[in-house]
Amino acid sequence: MKVLFFGDVFGRPGRSGIKRFIEENKTKNKIDLVIANVDNVASGRGPTQKTYRELLDAGVDVMTSGDHIWDRKEVSNILEEKNSKLLRPLNYPKLCPGKGSIEINIGGIVVLIVSMLGRVWTTEGLESPFDKIDEVIEKSKAKIKIIDFHAEATSEKIAFGRYVAGRVSAVLGTHTHVQTADERIINKTALISDVGFCGPNESVIGVEQDQSIKRFRTGMPVTFDVAEGPVQINAVVVTVDDKTGETKKIERIFEILD
Repeated sequence: MKVLFFGDVFGRPGRSGIKRFIEENKTKNKIDLVIANVDNVASGRGPTQKTYRELLDAGVDVMTSGDHIWDRKEVSNILEEKNSKLLRPLNYPKLCPGKGSIEINIGGIVVLIVSMLGRVWTTEGLESPFDKIDEVIEKSKAKIKIIDFHAEATSEKIAFGRYVAGRVSAVLGTHTHVQTADERIINKTALISDVGFCGPNESVIGVEQDQSIKRFRTGMPVTFDVAEGPVQINAVVVTVDDKTGETKKIERIFEILD
């Protein structure tokens, strides 16, 4: 099975970019499953009904998220839909709406997808991602297991990846919007610290560069707008053995769409 995973989709440029990328590459590259992190999908913030439907129509099968999942009030309605394909991080308290994992059937093969949020420099009140993933792995009978680990600290991402190595198919880091060049396979498990982001290339992690520079120079509050211009696509393609769930290959993608 070939899994295409997009790093954080940022605003309208990111949504348009991955739609075009899917149209041009899914059939040609024989992609079986498309996953995207949508933590910044609507104007740099969490998902809305409109952006959620737009990505489903574009061919995204499952959407993961992170610390911006609660930015929009309407997200609770999306998360609580009977067949929702949007995940909130699994290690939020059980009182929170929605679910943090999903099992889907792709051509007769069951795939587990998990959205997880790191605890270093992110959000208070989260349960341990290490303990929560143990619970999920123990319960799931899916051979193929894909985890989006949305976290700030590279060390936490690598530690988590090594902790589950040999027990899941892939740990794909997100959140920083800067793609790392450390993709590897550890004990048949794919690991990359950060897949990067899909959004405006001429920006500061998605926002207008002058606004970001002003914020750093003055320390004053600044309203951030999504930048325009060419779109970068940061993603990975993970090739997994259908029978064993072991990863054979991870390919990093960095393309600029005019």
